[in-house]
Amino acid sequence: MGEVYSIGSRREVVRVRVVVGIKWVPNTQAVRFDLETGTLIRRGVPAIVNPHDLPAVELSLRLRDEVGGEVIAIAMAPPPASKGLEFVLGMGVDRAILITDRVYAGADTLATSYVLARAIQKINAEIGDVDLVVFGQETIDSSTAHIPAQVASWLELPYIYYVKEATVVGNGRVRVVRELENYLEEYELELPAVLGVAIRALKPRPVSLSMKLRTKFEKRLITWTNNDLKLDPRCTGLKGSPTIVAKTIDMPEVPRRREVFKARDAREAAKWIVAKMLADEKTRELLYRSLWGGRG
Repeated sequence: MGEVYSIGSRREVVRVRVVVGIKWVPNTQAVRFDLETGTLIRRGVPAIVNPHDLPAVELSLRLRDEVGGEVIAIAMAPPPASKGLEFVLGMGVDRAILITDRVYAGADTLATSYVLARAIQKINAEIGDVDLVVFGQETIDSSTAHIPAQVASWLELPYIYYVKEATVVGNGRVRVVRELENYLEEYELELPAVLGVAIRALKPRPVSLSMKLRTKFEKRLITWTNNDLKLDPRCTGLKGSPTIVAKTIDMPEVPRRREVFKARDAREAAKWIVAKMLADEKTRELLYRSLWGGRG
């Protein structure tokens, strides 16, 4: 895994080819873990497109709509993730690629980014030059926020996080605006480049009926396995993941009393809530500490 795979050099861009990554994630309210391996148990758990990836899809579609080109969605996941790719195809993505193989299972972010980078290189070589690679900031099932930077490192591309706006400008560059705490920063990056789109940066467009019908009748979703990518299995999945989950702890559900109080107005409701908080010894102690530094 010491190799680096460049996907192109600076060039003039009139139309853009954007590759946007999505992740098919388990519903975090129903997630379970394998206590021996520390990995997620996906079987029987409902899954969705990672919500933080949808602004990245929206940004990609807006760039294409502005200057022309195409958007290709990719996902490294088990076969059921095709439903997630069908969802973003319904949003307007032009085509999608599911990267799936048993040798990719159990991957940490390093092994995942390696596979994604090689898939992007294959797109670049077989479909056409990739101008932008776009990811969501992070995922709801791990929140590492590693993937954009790691993919950029494998491909030797410039990258930037927390993007909320992007515009393709002349001379083979993209201008981006990112939000960092209380500030907006503007940058220009040479293409090709990698963007990590900020959480809730853009409102995703809805799935359209016409796009869903087009997805059903046109072959716009293909599958790549390791027979296509030809990666060394020692560099993928659990074998290629240096991250070790040393211990997992099953946390019991916190009991709740679920009381309902019908107040005449907001003032009465506020008084009732404060009284309830002060009646509980632990809550009262935390409240005193936060307000007065522990001085009652």
